[in-house]
Amino acid sequence: MAPLRRHRAVAALALAAALATACGSPGQDAAKANGTQDSVDAALKAGGTITYWTWTPSAKAQVAAFEQEYPNVKVNLVNAGTGNDEYTKLQNAVKAGSGGPDVAQIEYQALPQFALPGSLVDLNQYGFGTFQKDYTPSTWTSVNVGSGLYGLPQDSGPMALFYNKEDFDKYGIAVPKTWDEYLDAAKKLHAADPTKFITSDNGDAGFTTSMIWQAGGHPFSTDGRNVKINLNDAGAQKWTKVWDQLVQGKLLSTVKGWSDDWYRELGDGTIATLVTGAWMPGVFKSSVAAGSGKWAVAPMPTYDGQPVSAENGGSAQSVLKQSQNPTLAAAFVRWLNHGNGIKSFIASGGFPSTTADLNAPAFLDATDPYFGGQKINQVLTAASGAVAKGWSYLPYQLYANSIYNDTVGKSYLNGTPIEGGLKAWQSALVDYGNQQGFTVSAG
Repeated sequence: MAPLRRHRAVAALALAAALATACGSPGQDAAKANGTQDSVDAALKAGGTITYWTWTPSAKAQVAAFEQEYPNVKVNLVNAGTGNDEYTKLQNAVKAGSGGPDVAQIEYQALPQFALPGSLVDLNQYGFGTFQKDYTPSTWTSVNVGSGLYGLPQDSGPMALFYNKEDFDKYGIAVPKTWDEYLDAAKKLHAADPTKFITSDNGDAGFTTSMIWQAGGHPFSTDGRNVKINLNDAGAQKWTKVWDQLVQGKLLSTVKGWSDDWYRELGDGTIATLVTGAWMPGVFKSSVAAGSGKWAVAPMPTYDGQPVSAENGGSAQSVLKQSQNPTLAAAFVRWLNHGNGIKSFIASGGFPSTTADLNAPAFLDATDPYFGGQKINQVLTAASGAVAKGWSYLPYQLYANSIYNDTVGKSYLNGTPIEGGLKAWQSALVDYGNQQGFTVSAG
């Protein structure tokens, strides 16, 4: 999603202040790791009232279905804003010690910033650690911080290549399987029609980290309060070698992502591909009606032609430490993401993280009229199984994202090597982390 820089900076600074004063590690509840779900089942029987903050489109239907199944539980549904808008309010509530929800939607990239200061409940104490086998490895890894389990995964964003088949057919362009082929396609398309571009990108932190992830990079690692940052590792170099050619060759549309013009360019064929997460079909259908029947989905190009993907986006539901009824809140999270709530989520166009749902014949074999009747979930589910392992975010990732345009963004703007922008980003992140009480080293 397009970054909301001011809100992100506010949220990030508040979170960093909390991180700086946090003591111990996120595994302080590890002694409860072998808990059972008995108390969760009992809480559902006892009933009560909880508050849920989320921006997911399926929330209203999910809450209605939950309350019908458990009529003695009342869920107050609140949309406190999307992403960083919610996080700012959430952190204010954490700081005040009250006023927050019982359950909150938190993106995977933001989860460490709430888990590390001890703001979230470790769900291991309810026996939820036994659910590991039911989720894709990448999403399960994302909700585990240190030795704690700080949410259950809801959706995932394994990346794929969304391409305008009409453009590709018109200009005789083969669907690229490698990044070299993607470069060739970009050049061929723009040479045939200078008003068309292979994709759009004017610099986005989430896209950059996902592309480094897919290239095999591991720029961030955290061990307690010790952090290492290397935005010039082999994966980063692989990606910049390709992407520099697109930026400097002026082969990318520079239209602002998520703007009206961006949607228009997706609809009229100006932008021929998007490399993005499996949640994108819902965006196409809701905002790019003119593209219906023109687009298709293929595996993400790779460097050697062998399948490998990365995650781009995705969220979990977490229980706040300040909840007055954390066990009932945990029961609701279990129902949402490991129970009947998944049905409503998928029905609304969500892309699940549970392996049974991803591999269900009805899900895999569903044809999608927007994509010309293609069974797109077969491509997207395969991508979820090909996500590169070992990725982790910074414990202050939201702040990192907030200063991306001041560093890497300048490389895009000036048409200079992205490597230089990554170096400036790394330097700023090392300095910032050390100022906030981490021990951060580079390289």
